[in-house]
Amino acid sequence: MAHEGLHEDASKVNADTIERHRAWVSAIEEFEAIDWYDQRIDATTDEKLRTILAHNRDEEKEHAALLIAWLAERDAIFAAELKEKLASHGETNEEPPPAGDGSLGIGSLRGRTS
Repeated sequence: MAHEGLHEDASKVNADTIERHRAWVSAIEEFEAIDWYDQRIDATTDEKLRTILAHNRDEEKEHAALLIAWLAERDAIFAAELKEKLASHGETNEEPPPAGDGSLGIGSLRGRTS
């Protein structure tokens, strides 16, 4: 698969490109995980498991968004395309699909220190 490694000799690829490659590959993995969780959510007949899987899927969405933001900070063209596409989507007056909150009732872990 194209995302499994560098296509060029690593000694000829600059460090910034290699770091972005790591992020792109990680984003691909997050998108795959989201897709897998969606399928598992659809397939399970256990409501409690469905809730757990939805929570896990939504965490993967956060991870993907973090990677996209990191990439946009380092690629002005990607950032501009992303901004344009997000802005034009907002002009369609389409409502985003309703999302389950994926909550397990444990509250947010954001802002906690380890």
